Amino acid sequence: MPPETSAPDYTAPHPPQSLWRELRDAVRGTDADYTKIPLRRAVFLLAVPMVLELVLESTFAVVDIFFVSKLGPSAVATVGLTESYLFLLYAVAMGLAMAVTAVVARRIGEGKREEAAITAVQAIFVALLVAVLPALVGVLYAQDLLRLMGADAWAIEHGYRYTQWMLGGNAVIVLLFVINAIFRGAGDAAIAMRVLWLSNGLNILLCPLLIFGLGPIPALGIEGAAIATNIGRGCGVLFQLWMLFHAGKHLRVSLDQLVWRGAMLWNIVRTSLGGIGQMIVAMTAWIFLMRILAAIGSEAVAGATIAIRLMMFTMMPAWGMSNAAATLVGQNLGAGHADRAEASVWRIGWYNMAYLVGVSVLFFAFPQPLVAFFSGDPEVVKVGAEWLRILSYSFFVYGWWMVTVQAFNGAGDTITPTKINAVFFWLIQIPLCYALAIHFGWKELGVFWGVFVSETSVGLFTLWLFTRGTWKQATV
Repeated sequence: MPPETSAPDYTAPHPPQSLWRELRDAVRGTDADYTKIPLRRAVFLLAVPMVLELVLESTFAVVDIFFVSKLGPSAVATVGLTESYLFLLYAVAMGLAMAVTAVVARRIGEGKREEAAITAVQAIFVALLVAVLPALVGVLYAQDLLRLMGADAWAIEHGYRYTQWMLGGNAVIVLLFVINAIFRGAGDAAIAMRVLWLSNGLNILLCPLLIFGLGPIPALGIEGAAIATNIGRGCGVLFQLWMLFHAGKHLRVSLDQLVWRGAMLWNIVRTSLGGIGQMIVAMTAWIFLMRILAAIGSEAVAGATIAIRLMMFTMMPAWGMSNAAATLVGQNLGAGHADRAEASVWRIGWYNMAYLVGVSVLFFAFPQPLVAFFSGDPEVVKVGAEWLRILSYSFFVYGWWMVTVQAFNGAGDTITPTKINAVFFWLIQIPLCYALAIHFGWKELGVFWGVFVSETSVGLFTLWLFTRGTWKQATV
């Protein structure tokens, strides 16, 4: 009688290596097969560069708002209102990036590297097409867009150039998202990390120089912040393209693969529709919230803008770990290891929860000093501190929500999170925030508590849905 066999233990320890060597491999990048190496090491090798990548991205967001805040609440409000439109662009770029990560990861897991490279080329074509319309609208109608969002007179008269630069240069934003998604899906997370190190490092250096001027460099004010961002991101895209053609460890594009493949391109677009819809629902909900806050006053918008930057800064490590889950899910489903894909999600989910519980303690204990670092306006500090403290009550749920959403996306099932977002953000969050803030007169507190209720609920529901396992049957 043959001996009984058991499922492989993906969490089993591997021969010990020093932490320093593990960290070096994670930062430099390796050609390791993430469908075969021990799961703990796979998570570490992918999560470390993804966390470092997003930490620097969020560092720039905080540095940027720190310098802009020196120009006054109206300047900060201009950034916040412009970002309301950029969030729509981010929705498309992030939805497209989700699809690209899922498709590339699945092809790599299946061992079809040439097909993965051609898929990457089609993704870049789609990104360039997506960028054209927002650029034209942003350059031609910047003042009208700010006026539509309830901007004050200073923003419409002086801040509109920031909006022109940010929307007009949106191609670099979309390309950064999409090409880094290619690297992540392939398992080249260390390259994606270096791209944002370069891009945001330049941003951080140029931002104060162009805003306030130095020597022969003129002070450009808020417009300088946008120019610095475009220069930094543009250099990042050039570096991405060089790495994509010359230095990828898991995927490398050759000149003969620069061809239009309609079927592959359509597969990316089809797969991305759910992700784009998913993000558009969330981002349009944010636009409505900003419009409600704009009706309350510029201080409410400025305080919320600073709070959201702080929240993004502290949540980026958790997003980095969640992105690692998307790659592991996609590659392991492609290799036929569904149990390993699920195990990676649970492992990363616990890491996320532990980290964000620590962040919530920080936000609960020190909300006012954190916001006061960016603004000396008492009302702005009050508003921002209120939001940080309210959000601190639900951060432990956010950790699970992030990783389970990325599990769906990494599997290629972007439709399910879209439906969830539509219900919880459009049908619950927006009406609840409006009712509490305007109808019941809670002002910004109504918005903040409405966000707390809706986003805690969506996190718990998404985790429950993940446990049902339907994502394992998704195809891309």
